[in-house]
Amino acid sequence: MADSLVKTITLSLTNMPPELVIFLISVLPILELRGGLIAASILGVDWRIAFPICVAGNLLPLPFILLFIDKIFAYMKKTRFAKVAEFFEKKANSKSKSVLKYKEWGLFAFVAVPLPGTGGWTGALIAALLRFDLKRSMIIVSLGVVTAGVIMSIASYVIPSLCFNR
Repeated sequence: MADSLVKTITLSLTNMPPELVIFLISVLPILELRGGLIAASILGVDWRIAFPICVAGNLLPLPFILLFIDKIFAYMKKTRFAKVAEFFEKKANSKSKSVLKYKEWGLFAFVAVPLPGTGGWTGALIAALLRFDLKRSMIIVSLGVVTAGVIMSIASYVIPSLCFNR
């Protein structure tokens, strides 16, 4: 699903510089850095340029999530968007079991392993809802994003070049 979404977004933004496209994809929830690196590979952006752009794009919303998500959800619950806030809280709580068990290591692993439903956005949301320390959470989630970036760079650049450039 993420691959087809990345391809659709990438094709619809062909009039933009590819670096801006991958940055914007990396900022988006769900796609995040993983989608940005896939798009970068599709667009032919060198990984040495793509990696820092995608990491920066994925890190950009994290402080806002950690600082303001409680206030945003509280406000949303008073509006017609209450079900949206409840959906995201329920999603984060359902994914927080391993994080609760292993604390900071669990949060790091949750963000670092690039699987569907994991990543910086959800990791920051879980950290905020579990009331983890703000500074430590930002560091841990950031390290997880960088680690996921390394894994996704290998998956998006190294493996395809080994398989298709022989």
